[in-house]
Amino acid sequence: MSLESTNKAVLKKLMVVTLSMFGFAYALVPMYNIACNQGWFIQERIDASEFNTQVDTTRWITVEFLANVNEKMPWKFEPQQKSIRIHPGALTHIVYDVANTTDRQIVGQAVPSYGPALAGKYFKKIQCFCFSQQTMKPGEFRAMPVVFVVEPTLPKDVNTITLSYTFFELEKEAKSAGKDV
Repeated sequence: MSLESTNKAVLKKLMVVTLSMFGFAYALVPMYNIACNQGWFIQERIDASEFNTQVDTTRWITVEFLANVNEKMPWKFEPQQKSIRIHPGALTHIVYDVANTTDRQIVGQAVPSYGPALAGKYFKKIQCFCFSQQTMKPGEFRAMPVVFVVEPTLPKDVNTITLSYTFFELEKEAKSAGKDV
């Protein structure tokens, strides 16, 4: 083969690879939407503007914040405040502190839970570190915000909600299951 025909073959292969990569990236959006519609991603992002006029100033609720790490997760994780008293419908901002206490980079994912369980239906997070995986460098410290609204339709007999997060290490879990991450 001549040099010119070799260059054309390589160029053709590069074009195929480039188009394939573009096609794959383009296909990720509908695949993500399908995953969301199937309930694979439970977190719901809400437009904050719809809540600004729905504050129920006639009642107060207490929201308690808990932070846990999986027993194998070497991070320090805690809320900056243990609880807050709010009106249902009020846009609220709180912060959790997270520190990677190791000498290696770690990827983690926070999973929320609510008490009582029915409160999850009325607890709408607008911004949350739990929406995505968190990669933290060795010794890194980060303040991670959560912006939320408790819907005013929360049953009147619920006066306290507990929001609890548990961080899990992703790479270590995947490797122990025999998968490459």
